[in-house]
Amino acid sequence: MDIKLNKEKIELPEGSNGKALAEKLNLRGPDQSLAIKINGVMRDLAAPLKEGDAVELIHFDSPQGKEVFWHTSAHVLAQAILRLYPDAKPTIGPPIENGFYYDFGNLTISDADFEKIEKEVSKILEENYVSERHVIAGKKEALERFKDNPYKCELIESFPDGETLSAYSQGEFFDLCRGPHLPNLGKIKAFKILKVAGAYWRGDSKREMLTRIYAISFPDRKLLKEYLFLLEEAKKRDHKLIGPKLDLFSIKEEAPGMPFIHPHGMIIWNRLVNFWRNMRMKGGYVEIKTPHIMGQDLWEVSGHWFHYRENMYAFHIEDRHFAIKPMNCPGCMLFYKSQLHSYRELPLRVSELGLVHRHEASGALSGLFRVRSFHQDDAHLFMRPSDIKEEIMKIIGMIEETYTTFGLTYRLELSTRPENSIGTDADWEVATAGLKDALDTWGQEYRINEGDGAFYGPKIDIHIRDALGRSWQCGTIQLDMSLPEKFQLEYTDSDGGLKRPVMLHVAIFGSVERFFGVLIEHFAGKFPLWISPRPVCILTVADRHAEYANEVALEIKKAGFLCDVDDSSESMGKKIRNAQLMQYNYMLTVGDKELENRTLNLRTRDNVVHGEISLGEFLQAIEKENTSRSLNSSFKEAHV
Repeated sequence: MDIKLNKEKIELPEGSNGKALAEKLNLRGPDQSLAIKINGVMRDLAAPLKEGDAVELIHFDSPQGKEVFWHTSAHVLAQAILRLYPDAKPTIGPPIENGFYYDFGNLTISDADFEKIEKEVSKILEENYVSERHVIAGKKEALERFKDNPYKCELIESFPDGETLSAYSQGEFFDLCRGPHLPNLGKIKAFKILKVAGAYWRGDSKREMLTRIYAISFPDRKLLKEYLFLLEEAKKRDHKLIGPKLDLFSIKEEAPGMPFIHPHGMIIWNRLVNFWRNMRMKGGYVEIKTPHIMGQDLWEVSGHWFHYRENMYAFHIEDRHFAIKPMNCPGCMLFYKSQLHSYRELPLRVSELGLVHRHEASGALSGLFRVRSFHQDDAHLFMRPSDIKEEIMKIIGMIEETYTTFGLTYRLELSTRPENSIGTDADWEVATAGLKDALDTWGQEYRINEGDGAFYGPKIDIHIRDALGRSWQCGTIQLDMSLPEKFQLEYTDSDGGLKRPVMLHVAIFGSVERFFGVLIEHFAGKFPLWISPRPVCILTVADRHAEYANEVALEIKKAGFLCDVDDSSESMGKKIRNAQLMQYNYMLTVGDKELENRTLNLRTRDNVVHGEISLGEFLQAIEKENTSRSLNSSFKEAHV
């Protein structure tokens, strides 16, 4: 029989499966042929093939390959736990962005137990079990199989009647699972437990606390070594440590999840905001500001009151219910309705840097990444369907300029219509085609997430990568067919009739707080000059040099740069060390020679001494560095 692999025909004997295909192509490595996609559906390698099937072998270097690898590894972890702690109750063990976790009831462990568990995992991997899929006849059989595990029984009861249930076994271990799984456990060559934490069953703080074990695995020990090295580097870049150390922000017990931005942090903040405003202005956007608090009736129209109420801060005043806005969109709908609109005004591009509040569980809060109050760099674009492609192209252009300015790379993902969507087939076809056409025309590779769009429209998610190669989901472009309908938005078309506009939600930073945190970690606190809160510090050798140092500082400030003077009685070595710890871009030392020559002795943040330089030459260099938004110092080599 013939099957199609990457549009090429491959001949296989009747009754062959994915494993036979992998062997024919000699793709047997630990990182190769982890699963197979048959006619677009992910399956185990043991799945049978038939004439004309379109197939794709899934390897570790793909996101889906990592998911299969890490989900199988989660089963290995659960098997090891049950061997060591027979009374533990496995619940769920999904793959995550980096590795996986498994939650257990009736289990208490600590870091001291990791080595023992990893040794048991190694034994299981050496036994090299084959992963076998089992189809379960129905809920009744499944409940009988897992009668000793109340968590599994609760999950089974929640599945729709008639749904096909499956489980996987490896040796004595048997677990409820949709799959697919690795063909055998021998592909797992490296395994490491990372940490243990508490987690509520099904994410509900009213339910019991479980023990969550985080771990990661790889098909090569070298990959694990590299990953652990990056983890150590990431610890050094932790914004929750660097931010307070550089006096950029703090989180107080009096306002959990609501950051205090300090003066030096505000320098960076304001430059980010100015950058955002300039980008929007160049793109033809108007800026608005909507109220923080609006009445219950608005949130009922938007749907938030019924579907998002538990995450909103609401209160009662003068016989009316109000809520602090969790997002800016409904306020922008009211702005649009404040006047009549013609097709001649469209596309209408409206931006708002709005402060929003959302109630997040205290255990989920994390520095600037997961907060309860944050500023969304929102934009809402109102347009005709024919405008979609062109507007998406312009937005991607803004995304490109924004992220490359900060030295960040990015990838794009298109998420299509989910099962619970609203709107007609025709609406979805036009909307999805507009987004896809724009991405195709842009020409950058992108991933399609089938069925992962919002219920109100397809979307493009932007994942940025920082200096360590870590991925952050910040920006998004979402096409919304719901809010224009709910708020009865209209414009007068060229034929005089009233039409409903198409609307795009756009965020590039995502939130200023989150993007700020990403930049702290991306730069490890060593900000480029144009957003640096501490660009220049002048260090005096002795008291007699203070007057000259202050004269120079004044000239630097007149040129538009922040400048500090350290004329303390500390030793020069201590002053230099302090300036380096606070990540000053440039340190200018003044002593007798510099005072006599009216010069400065330049040292850069990388601890390279560039020697004497005139103030004029220094200002000319940093002015160019600043206006070009350079990511690198103007002084790459020692000054002559």
